[in-house]
Amino acid sequence: MVEDKMEDNEKSVMERARKKKLGRTVSVLGLVSFFTDTSTEMVYPLIPIFLTSVIGAGAVFLGVIEGIAEGTASILKGFSGYFSDRIKKRKALILLGYGLSAVTKPFFAAATAVWHVLFVRFVERVGKGIRTAPRDALIAESVHESIRGKAYGFHRAMDTLGAVVGPALAFFLMWLLRGFGPKSVYRWIFLFSFIPAAVAVLLIVVAVRERYSSASSVRVKFKISALGRNYRYLLVVIIIFMLGNSSDTFLLLRAQKLGLKAYLVPLLWLVFNVVYSLVSMPAGVISDRIGRKKTLIAGFLLYSVLYLGFGISNSMHYMWILMAAYGVFYGLTHGVLSAYVADMAPENLRGTAFGIYQTADGVSRLLASIIFGALWETLGPSIAFYFGSFMAFAATAIMWIFCEEAKKC
Repeated sequence: MVEDKMEDNEKSVMERARKKKLGRTVSVLGLVSFFTDTSTEMVYPLIPIFLTSVIGAGAVFLGVIEGIAEGTASILKGFSGYFSDRIKKRKALILLGYGLSAVTKPFFAAATAVWHVLFVRFVERVGKGIRTAPRDALIAESVHESIRGKAYGFHRAMDTLGAVVGPALAFFLMWLLRGFGPKSVYRWIFLFSFIPAAVAVLLIVVAVRERYSSASSVRVKFKISALGRNYRYLLVVIIIFMLGNSSDTFLLLRAQKLGLKAYLVPLLWLVFNVVYSLVSMPAGVISDRIGRKKTLIAGFLLYSVLYLGFGISNSMHYMWILMAAYGVFYGLTHGVLSAYVADMAPENLRGTAFGIYQTADGVSRLLASIIFGALWETLGPSIAFYFGSFMAFAATAIMWIFCEEAKKC
């Protein structure tokens, strides 16, 4: 009798321990994001310089390329998430998406015209659009619901760590190859960026495992009403908030206008990414304990205060503090939002839920950048930042009032 109780207690302890582990698939997907973002961030900061100084493109083409690339990724996320629910396969789409992004890297090195870069960047973002929603759905299916915040926090931390390592590697390679001449250096870095991208693809092939859910036999229909009222409320909150969340390049532009030297801009961005990476996983753990809603409200309110600060600030020195705190905001919200979507989505519609959320997020950000740029040009940068602060506060109020106190709300 006593031995049976001891055995039951031992099994209970082992079960609780198992539930607290991130597991192989989540850990590997974190590494995949790390290597992929390392590769991407080796290339991304150099594309504007490569286009203007090597190929001879103007600023208009930069905007066109980035607009088409990011718009494509946003739209595809919705379809790929739904498609992964229909075919009951996450890994195949994840592999296809990361694979497309990987094979594009050497082609940046071969580009000799603007349309070459446009096409390669377009294909690279198609890969991102295909992989993102299925990957986030697979993370939700690979861990116990009690540690989803931790899982998405870990994933965001690894992804952001790649955004720190990538530019650092590019800087090191530029120094190492400085005798080759600037035109050759860029092309060599683009070629080297294929290596971490290829490692990411290999990890998916050999180490990622799919979990087939009990809902796999349920027929999937593309209906937002099937995702539930709380999900729709959250979607409204996200759209309102993101309409005030413009491209982060405006923050760097603000810093430059306040007197930050050009060579210090990458260092300012590095401060932001380091803080973001450090905060992401602890923030996810906190959301597991106190709830997603409270964590997100704290993050949205912080954003509102920070954008107010960006608008009021008249000294470059404050930008270092504000950008570090901006990393805290990212850590508090990005992984937690993914966990929140996973909590609310029906098991057979997780890919669809992530796809709709990510498409709404991307399209809203694009509109936000247009609105922000127009306000900046016509009324000045302070008014533009005040608008972002107001939208964040409005989104916070709506979340507080209308989001029902459901299981994970």
